[in-house]
Amino acid sequence: MFDNFDLDYLIFGILPYAVLAVALVGSIARYERDPFTWKSSSSQLLRRRQLIWGSVLFHVGIIVLFFGHLIGLFTPVRVLDELGISYGFKQWLAVLLGGVAGAAAFVGCSLLLHRRLVDPRIRNNSTFADIAILAILWVQIVVGMGTIVLTLEHMDGSKMVQFMIWSQSVMGLQINAWEQVAGVHWLYKLHIFLGMVIVALFPFTRLVHMLSVPLRFLWRPGYQIVRSRRGAKPVRTGLAPEAGRPAPMQPAE
Repeated sequence: MFDNFDLDYLIFGILPYAVLAVALVGSIARYERDPFTWKSSSSQLLRRRQLIWGSVLFHVGIIVLFFGHLIGLFTPVRVLDELGISYGFKQWLAVLLGGVAGAAAFVGCSLLLHRRLVDPRIRNNSTFADIAILAILWVQIVVGMGTIVLTLEHMDGSKMVQFMIWSQSVMGLQINAWEQVAGVHWLYKLHIFLGMVIVALFPFTRLVHMLSVPLRFLWRPGYQIVRSRRGAKPVRTGLAPEAGRPAPMQPAE
């Protein structure tokens, strides 16, 4: 039954759907069950200068890389053809932008990881997930920079098109999508695999703060944001107090 089983089929043909399911269900579950953990825990009072430099470089670099991959992989190939954009030009653009953004993300992530590991106070207040996700991101950036070296050997854009077809075929539920990347260099495969690991870990780490937008107010209009005024006199609301508790107060208008 498993004579013709291919590991590439498992990793690049089946695993992407499991990863997307875990990321989606896990994010929804965490948001509904533990909304107060939907944030990035702060330790900004410690090694503040290193935090600022590391955070700025990392976030700028990683945002450029994220949207660069998103646009680069999921833009249909026919759009490039219709616009007259050569594959080689797109490849050079990806190498230049990716190289600069990758370097910034590498320096920033290195500063943040060093800060977490070296300072005993920060390390004691960091969870295993805090350090692990930074370490995985650091390795992923290094591997990504390594793929640039490989890409320089074939600047015609042929490998880029393979990855575009694979990504779009996976989202199109095409069962043979994995064949597009089965024969590429192992470093490319590692880069893709680590990317899927990061997506799968997304709901269980501080990475969820990327989605920290107060969308809940769009479908739960019963919530109000109340700001008290200094010097306002408290007045009774008229609501009956619970047993053993004083009546609730609100600022006077």
